[in-house]
Amino acid sequence: MPDPGPQPASPRRVVVAGASGLIGGALVESLRSDGIAVTTLVRRPPEAPDEVQWLTDDRPLDPAVVDGATAVVGLNGASIGRFPWTAGYKNTLLWSRITPTQALARAVRELGTDAPALVSASAVGYYGSAPGRRLTEDSERGETFLADLCGEWEAAARAAGDHARVAMLRTAPIVHPDGVLRPLMMLTKLGVSGPIGRGTQVWPWISLEDEIRAIRHVIDEGLAGPVNLTGPTRATANDLGFALAMRMNRPFLVRAPEWGMKLVLGRDATEAILTSDMHVVPEVLVRSGFRFSHETVEQAVAAAVPPAA
Repeated sequence: MPDPGPQPASPRRVVVAGASGLIGGALVESLRSDGIAVTTLVRRPPEAPDEVQWLTDDRPLDPAVVDGATAVVGLNGASIGRFPWTAGYKNTLLWSRITPTQALARAVRELGTDAPALVSASAVGYYGSAPGRRLTEDSERGETFLADLCGEWEAAARAAGDHARVAMLRTAPIVHPDGVLRPLMMLTKLGVSGPIGRGTQVWPWISLEDEIRAIRHVIDEGLAGPVNLTGPTRATANDLGFALAMRMNRPFLVRAPEWGMKLVLGRDATEAILTSDMHVVPEVLVRSGFRFSHETVEQAVAAAVPPAA
């Protein structure tokens, strides 16, 4: 028989948990559009051959599900944008992140030297509020509820063991109508948007396109440890709000006082998200050669929101 010559490599496969969310859905679409096989982990009964049901009982995730994958991406987590954060909802925020991450880490760890990379979600809330400071992946953890949550989340991922490459994605709020823009767009449309608290607090941000590109960059470039997924240019809450108001051709005048937000939304949610001040920089991404599609928050808003007629 003639020599058939070199055979094509087996297609890569990525396992994604949390594929029903904004980031997960976009990531799965991006991977599949490039011919990469994707297995999604779902809580409901599977509806396709590439879906695997999990977390419906006390049984651990079968390591065979992740065996042979290039990477396992964990994106589970209840929305931090739901207010107020009652004691019960804080437990939901914790359970929805820690339990799935522990299950993924256990399955990866059991594969030993054949373990795929584990790319696990985290958040810039890890740093807490740090006015006037430039926060890199080497900066210490903050002291808020959200910072503690992120610390536990990342510790659960690191339990994947010494044989697995583990990356923690410290993601900024996504500039998208289904992300950080959802409540802001509603207020802007009604003409009652304006500075949130002082308005001068620095807000980390990233476009959905760059979030997905960055996750794929982390996988492809073999990055490990914490990685800040944030836009490269500093922006304040006013910068984001004013850019949105301009895009929607609406005023930006009505200030939301901090005391009022604490009264309605609760102190934890207000201080951890709305009035926190953190200049988080994507040092690891930039150092590894990543180039952003949207370098300013104005560009990110323009990409996400159609201009007013």
